[in-house]
Amino acid sequence: MIIREIEEKDNQKMEQIIKRSLESFGLDIPGTAYFDPQLSHLAEFYKNEPNAKYWVAVDEEGHVVGGVGIGPFGQENDVGELQKLYVIPEAQGKGLAKKLMEVALDFVREHYTYCYLETSRKLKVANRLYSKLGFKELDKPIEGSEHGTMDKWYIKEFKSK
Repeated sequence: MIIREIEEKDNQKMEQIIKRSLESFGLDIPGTAYFDPQLSHLAEFYKNEPNAKYWVAVDEEGHVVGGVGIGPFGQENDVGELQKLYVIPEAQGKGLAKKLMEVALDFVREHYTYCYLETSRKLKVANRLYSKLGFKELDKPIEGSEHGTMDKWYIKEFKSK
Protein backbone atom coordinates (compact mmCIF):
# COMPACT_ATOMS: atom_id res chain seq x y z
CA MET A 1 0.00 0.00 0.00
CA ILE A 2 1.32 3.42 -0.96
CA ILE A 3 0.09 6.69 0.55
CA ARG A 4 0.68 9.72 -1.66
CA GLU A 5 -0.79 13.14 -2.34
CA ILE A 6 -3.97 13.15 -4.37
CA GLU A 7 -3.73 13.79 -8.12
CA GLU A 8 -6.44 14.97 -10.51
CA LYS A 9 -6.81 11.43 -11.87
CA ASP A 10 -7.93 10.33 -8.36
CA ASN A 11 -10.80 12.81 -8.02
CA GLN A 12 -13.58 10.66 -9.42
CA LYS A 13 -12.59 7.57 -7.43
CA MET A 14 -12.36 9.46 -4.12
CA GLU A 15 -15.73 11.12 -4.74
CA GLN A 16 -17.20 7.67 -5.39
CA ILE A 17 -15.59 6.20 -2.24
CA ILE A 18 -16.85 9.08 -0.07
CA LYS A 19 -20.40 9.03 -1.48
CA ARG A 20 -20.77 5.23 -1.25
CA SER A 21 -19.52 5.22 2.32
CA LEU A 22 -21.92 7.96 3.38
CA GLU A 23 -24.79 6.23 1.56
CA SER A 24 -24.05 2.98 3.42
CA PHE A 25 -24.64 4.77 6.75
CA GLY A 26 -27.65 6.79 5.58
CA LEU A 27 -25.55 9.96 5.69
CA ASP A 28 -26.12 11.02 2.08
CA ILE A 29 -27.99 14.05 3.40
CA PRO A 30 -27.41 17.81 3.57
CA GLY A 31 -25.00 18.84 6.30
CA THR A 32 -22.47 16.09 5.46
CA ALA A 33 -19.45 15.86 3.15
CA TYR A 34 -21.79 14.26 0.60
CA PHE A 35 -22.82 17.72 -0.59
CA ASP A 36 -19.46 19.53 -0.27
CA PRO A 37 -18.98 21.60 -3.45
CA GLN A 38 -15.32 20.56 -3.76
CA LEU A 39 -16.07 16.82 -3.64
CA SER A 40 -15.60 16.27 -7.39
CA HIS A 41 -12.29 18.16 -7.54
CA LEU A 42 -10.45 17.39 -4.30
CA ALA A 43 -6.96 17.53 -5.87
CA GLU A 44 -7.45 21.08 -7.12
CA PHE A 45 -9.20 22.20 -3.94
CA TYR A 46 -6.46 21.02 -1.59
CA LYS A 47 -3.70 22.29 -3.89
CA ASN A 48 -5.15 25.81 -3.75
CA GLU A 49 -6.00 25.84 -0.04
CA PRO A 50 -3.28 27.19 2.31
CA ASN A 51 -1.85 24.69 4.84
CA ALA A 52 -3.97 21.92 3.36
CA LYS A 53 -3.26 18.55 1.82
CA TYR A 54 -5.13 15.41 0.79
CA TRP A 55 -3.58 11.96 0.57
CA VAL A 56 -4.82 8.78 -1.06
CA ALA A 57 -3.95 5.17 -0.33
CA VAL A 58 -3.21 3.14 -3.45
CA ASP A 59 -3.09 -0.66 -3.54
CA GLU A 60 -0.58 -2.85 -5.40
CA GLU A 61 -2.69 -2.73 -8.59
CA GLY A 62 -2.73 1.08 -8.53
CA HIS A 63 -6.34 1.42 -7.35
CA VAL A 64 -7.25 4.20 -4.94
CA VAL A 65 -8.76 2.55 -1.85
CA GLY A 66 -9.06 5.47 0.57
CA GLY A 67 -8.01 8.96 1.51
CA VAL A 68 -7.78 11.67 4.13
CA GLY A 69 -7.31 15.44 4.16
CA ILE A 70 -6.25 18.25 6.44
CA GLY A 71 -7.33 21.83 5.94
CA PRO A 72 -7.65 25.01 7.95
CA PHE A 73 -10.75 25.27 10.12
CA GLY A 74 -12.62 28.52 9.56
CA GLN A 75 -10.83 31.58 10.88
CA GLU A 76 -8.86 29.66 13.49
CA ASN A 77 -5.20 29.91 12.39
CA ASP A 78 -4.01 27.28 14.84
CA VAL A 79 -6.73 24.68 14.13
CA GLY A 80 -6.42 22.15 11.32
CA GLU A 81 -9.41 20.02 10.49
CA LEU A 82 -9.22 16.33 9.66
CA GLN A 83 -11.40 15.96 6.57
CA LYS A 84 -12.84 13.17 4.49
CA LEU A 85 -11.24 10.06 5.98
CA TYR A 86 -12.77 7.22 3.97
CA VAL A 87 -11.61 3.71 3.07
CA ILE A 88 -13.37 1.21 0.80
CA PRO A 89 -15.01 -1.72 2.64
CA GLU A 90 -12.58 -4.27 1.19
CA ALA A 91 -9.61 -2.39 2.69
CA GLN A 92 -11.14 -1.83 6.12
CA GLY A 93 -9.97 -3.65 9.24
CA LYS A 94 -6.34 -3.75 8.09
CA GLY A 95 -5.01 -0.61 9.79
CA LEU A 96 -5.22 1.57 6.68
CA ALA A 97 -7.32 4.31 8.28
CA LYS A 98 -4.77 4.50 11.10
CA LYS A 99 -1.90 4.81 8.61
CA LEU A 100 -3.75 7.58 6.75
CA MET A 101 -4.39 9.33 10.07
CA GLU A 102 -0.71 9.14 11.00
CA VAL A 103 0.29 10.86 7.74
CA ALA A 104 -2.37 13.52 8.28
CA LEU A 105 -1.42 14.12 11.92
CA ASP A 106 2.26 14.51 10.99
CA PHE A 107 1.14 17.34 8.68
CA VAL A 108 -0.95 18.87 11.49
CA ARG A 109 2.10 18.88 13.79
CA GLU A 110 3.97 21.00 11.22
CA HIS A 111 1.21 23.54 10.57
CA TYR A 112 -1.23 23.69 13.49
CA THR A 113 -1.55 23.46 17.27
CA TYR A 114 -4.88 21.58 17.24
CA CYS A 115 -6.56 19.00 15.03
CA TYR A 116 -10.36 19.12 15.02
CA LEU A 117 -12.81 16.73 13.41
CA GLU A 118 -16.52 16.25 13.04
CA THR A 119 -18.14 12.87 12.57
CA SER A 120 -21.27 10.86 13.26
CA ARG A 121 -22.14 8.55 16.12
CA LYS A 122 -23.09 6.02 13.42
CA LEU A 123 -19.40 5.65 12.49
CA LYS A 124 -18.50 3.58 15.55
CA VAL A 125 -15.20 2.16 14.24
CA ALA A 126 -13.98 5.64 13.26
CA ASN A 127 -14.93 7.02 16.67
CA ARG A 128 -12.90 4.27 18.38
CA LEU A 129 -9.91 5.10 16.18
CA TYR A 130 -10.06 8.80 17.05
CA SER A 131 -10.13 8.00 20.77
CA LYS A 132 -7.22 5.55 20.42
CA LEU A 133 -5.19 8.25 18.66
CA GLY A 134 -5.63 10.66 21.56
CA PHE A 135 -8.51 12.80 20.38
CA LYS A 136 -10.73 14.21 23.14
CA GLU A 137 -14.48 14.34 22.63
CA LEU A 138 -16.15 17.77 22.69
CA ASP A 139 -19.71 18.53 23.82
CA LYS A 140 -20.45 20.68 20.78
CA PRO A 141 -18.85 21.74 17.50
CA ILE A 142 -16.35 24.56 17.30
CA GLU A 143 -17.93 27.79 16.07
CA GLY A 144 -17.88 27.91 12.26
CA SER A 145 -18.79 24.30 11.55
CA GLU A 146 -20.17 23.64 8.05
CA HIS A 147 -21.45 20.10 8.66
CA GLY A 148 -24.48 20.60 10.87
CA THR A 149 -25.64 16.99 10.62
CA MET A 150 -22.57 15.66 12.40
CA ASP A 151 -23.16 14.81 16.07
CA LYS A 152 -19.66 13.91 17.39
CA TRP A 153 -16.73 16.32 17.63
CA TYR A 154 -13.14 15.72 18.64
CA ILE A 155 -9.98 17.73 19.16
CA LYS A 156 -6.35 16.82 19.67
CA GLU A 157 -3.73 19.27 20.92
CA PHE A 158 -0.15 19.26 19.71
CA LYS A 159 2.78 21.16 21.13
CA SER A 160 3.05 24.75 19.91
CA LYS A 161 4.41 25.14 16.40
